[in-house]
Amino acid sequence: MDPTASPPGTRGTGVSPVRIGLLVPLTRPGWVEAGRHLLAGAELAAGEVNDGGGIGGRPLELIVRDTAADPRRAAAAVDELDRLGVAALAGEYHSVVAQAVATTADALGLPFLCSSAVLDDLTEKPTDLVARIAPAQSHGWRLYADFLLAAGHSRIALAAEPSAYWAAGARVLRDHVAPRGGTVTEFDMRALTPDALCAQLAADGATVLLLLVGHPRPAVPVVEAVRSDPRLAGLTLGAPAGQPEFADWAALLGRSGTGVPFLRYLPERLGPLGTRVGAALRERLTASPSFVAFEGYDTVTVLAHALRTHGTDRADLAASWPHLEVEGTRGTVRFSRPPGSDVWQWTWPPVAVADRDPERPDHLRTLFTG
Repeated sequence: MDPTASPPGTRGTGVSPVRIGLLVPLTRPGWVEAGRHLLAGAELAAGEVNDGGGIGGRPLELIVRDTAADPRRAAAAVDELDRLGVAALAGEYHSVVAQAVATTADALGLPFLCSSAVLDDLTEKPTDLVARIAPAQSHGWRLYADFLLAAGHSRIALAAEPSAYWAAGARVLRDHVAPRGGTVTEFDMRALTPDALCAQLAADGATVLLLLVGHPRPAVPVVEAVRSDPRLAGLTLGAPAGQPEFADWAALLGRSGTGVPFLRYLPERLGPLGTRVGAALRERLTASPSFVAFEGYDTVTVLAHALRTHGTDRADLAASWPHLEVEGTRGTVRFSRPPGSDVWQWTWPPVAVADRDPERPDHLRTLFTG
């Protein structure tokens, strides 16, 4: 895959394109599969925009840059894309990378529509330049905490690695379950092997272990260790960040990776647009599309609508966020400023808790919705 490739219909037209900078993790240590899905959705939408006449007769061109989950690399890419004259930025999956993108874009006066990163504090200060398609982490993780409590899990354990994203998620869980009689115990995976973690879990008495760690390592070894330890036969595993959504989770873990609830930003049933786009994404990816692929599609669709209706001037584009109403694959996208939010936010995309069905590991089933 050429990381600078443009979607169909952008070349040979003799008309200068409208450019969008697309930031995605396409190499390690970034989550490559998530990046591939995000890119597939964005490219599909851009191709459809161009098939429909582009932006006022001008083709839409995506200029893709690989962030590799590196905030400094992402910030440098934003500087480069600014010099190339993009009208806006889109994309990114990793929250700490999206923070760097948002901060740099804000300083440059460059609109940024974030596709998949959920960290609440996407910027250090309020800005009108940044908007987000994905839900804020606190919104989704509170729903996940409600799911755990409804399922009878009041003693929650976390296998955690240090990062702003994991720390924020742990804080949301604690703040939500403590007033309801729940407890959260955190185990630092920098200091524990999977087997040592199992020994501590056996003594702890927690009924659920949440994986706040990277994938595939140490997530996969932790799952394998827990599932093979007879002392933990009744322990539920969970992965609120969505690791089990992707095919590589199933490929690496097989049946051991089933029954692990995760957050998924898709409705239980897609409407006509979502169904059509889902079929096209499946063909493009040769695999079942994740919610991240739909986020990529919706991001470019929303930006294209904003460019058509408000023009390509960056200030005018940023000013359009609260006035947009765009049909997306998962509902109508409208932006507002929820209390405490420093960016424009779609309030809210669908949020559900799902898992891989133990009877059909390739099938994702919805367990809880909000």
